[in-house]
Order: sequence, then C-alpha cells, then structure tokens
Amino acid sequence: MLKKNIIIISLIFFLTNCGFTPIYLGNDNVNFSIEQINFTGDRELNNFFKIHLKKYKNDETDKKFFIEAESRYEKVILSKDQTGKVSNYQLEAEVIFTIKPNNKKIKFFEKKIMDSMDDRFEEVKYEKSVKQNFAISISKRLASELIIN
Repeated sequence: MLKKNIIIISLIFFLTNCGFTPIYLGNDNVNFSIEQINFTGDRELNNFFKIHLKKYKNDETDKKFFIEAESRYEKVILSKDQTGKVSNYQLEAEVIFTIKPNNKKIKFFEKKIMDSMDDRFEEVKYEKSVKQNFAISISKRLASELIIN
C-alpha cells in the first residue's frame, strides 16, 4: 500500500510541469527591425538565412539594423574505412554578422558529425536539412543578440 502511494505521488510530480517557458520562445513582437541584409559566402546557407530572418522586418519600430553576413560552409572528411571510402564527415558552418549602425561583429559556429550513406541522394538530402537546421539555430541566436542590444 505504501509502495503504491509513493508511485502515485512520484507520477504526479513527474507528469506535471511548473509552467516554465523560455523567454525568447515567442519573439514575434520584437522591438527591432532588420532592414537590409547583404550576404557573401555559401549561397545555399545564405538562402536559408534570408527565409528565416525575413520575419524580423518590422516597420513600426525605431530600432533598425543593417546587417552584412559572411558565411562559410565546409564538409570535412573525418575518417575512411579500409578500402578508402569515406565513413564520417564533419559539417561546419561559420557566420560572421556585422551589425550596423554600431559596427558590432558577432560570430556563430555550428558543427555536426555525419556518417556517410550508401545512397548518395539521401546523403545530399540529409546534408541540406543539416544546413537548414544550422540556419535556423544561428538565426535564433542572432535575434536573441539583437533583442539584447
């Protein structure tokens, strides 16, 4: 009986949450606007950035930023098997944002280890989704930095 009560009480504690939500989860009402972004570097990564940073254009605020982004994407071979076929890659994305008018530079770096796949089409598709995830992550981190400024 005591064991049953302890299990029920512990389930109640584990299944209920405290109502915690991250501060910048719903940052739809931001107090800044990204007016213009100039991109150099990896074209596909930059296209993902354009898509995800477009939502931060707000005409109703006085805090306007002009951004220059320099992106670099690299696929590094980590290991090969006995036959010389690549078995692991490391995908790396580095982006340096120059925020104007205060000329502040912010650098973000993301990396992921990827196993080689037999199907080349699936490997390219997976690599593209990793690039998109890099862009989403870096865009959110940039927005958090701009909220603080």
